[in-house]
Amino acid sequence: MGSPADIQFISIEEYLETERNALCKHEYYQGEVFAMSGASLPHNLIFKNTFINLGIKLQGKTCQPFGSDLRVHIPKNTMFTYPDITIICGDPETLDDKTDTMTNPSVIIEILSKTTRDYDKGQKFTLYRDINSLKEYLLIDSESIRIEKYIRNTDDSWLLRDYKMLTDRFIIETIEEELSLEEIYAGVLK
Repeated sequence: MGSPADIQFISIEEYLETERNALCKHEYYQGEVFAMSGASLPHNLIFKNTFINLGIKLQGKTCQPFGSDLRVHIPKNTMFTYPDITIICGDPETLDDKTDTMTNPSVIIEILSKTTRDYDKGQKFTLYRDINSLKEYLLIDSESIRIEKYIRNTDDSWLLRDYKMLTDRFIIETIEEELSLEEIYAGVLK
């Protein structure tokens, strides 16, 4: 492991040039680049179940779901990241004419794993709160039945609602659509 003096900082322009030609994805924050790892079978099943349900419910509407290949940029704090699922309402706002980096997500959904749990619930959520268009943040646990839904209040505080039973249902207010934990966790936990 290198010392802080060994860290190579790069500009946003260098990051984008490299990332657009890379074979794997990397996050960027304040000049540092972080490789992203793959995901487990439960993570992928939760993604599939959630994405398909959202895709069906939002077909033909002004809000659309996007998968983890869509890069999101947060200009206020320099972060570039690939959320598991991003919902954009209205016209997507892009960073530049390449149309591969969005800046206006309305809902972000992250699927928690053992290695990302603390980051997604902590520092990453702190960074996401700098997105003015973000109204809701959902964390779906891939190791137990639990969804944490954060809703932005008008005073920029966030309200947490927890769902822990397969029989629970909840509404993503931003898109006015209901999902059930049974649908999300179908085939995941036996």
